[in-house]
Amino acid sequence: MQVRNRQQGLSIIGFLILLAVVGFFAYAAMLLIPAYTEYFGVVKAMKGMAEEAGASNMPIEQIRAKLDFAMHMQYVGDKTVPPNAIKLNTQGGARILQVVYDKQIPFLYNVSLLVHFEHAENLTSPNTGY
Repeated sequence: MQVRNRQQGLSIIGFLILLAVVGFFAYAAMLLIPAYTEYFGVVKAMKGMAEEAGASNMPIEQIRAKLDFAMHMQYVGDKTVPPNAIKLNTQGGARILQVVYDKQIPFLYNVSLLVHFEHAENLTSPNTGY
């Protein structure tokens, strides 16, 4: 009986395919991580606004100005959240600050990634997220 030694492991072609797949997702992650970091800065600024005394009685212009300053402190870019993306809604007597925006990230050639962000904070009662 003759025993053949079989090669085990990954061939060079298999390794290159695996490297291409991992590289594709790593490139996508490198582009998406800054967008999500900015989003978490927006959420933190909104939570700070909700905890501020008297926020439930402020006009929308003052809320936008304070939120803009807080977002600058969180390193959120000027063009990330346009002023019309910040809305103040009233539901059942509660004032709800809502930010909805999209971020388009160029990916490859004519392919882009579109990420939709949406967050709301209740301004009426502190420390409660919506």
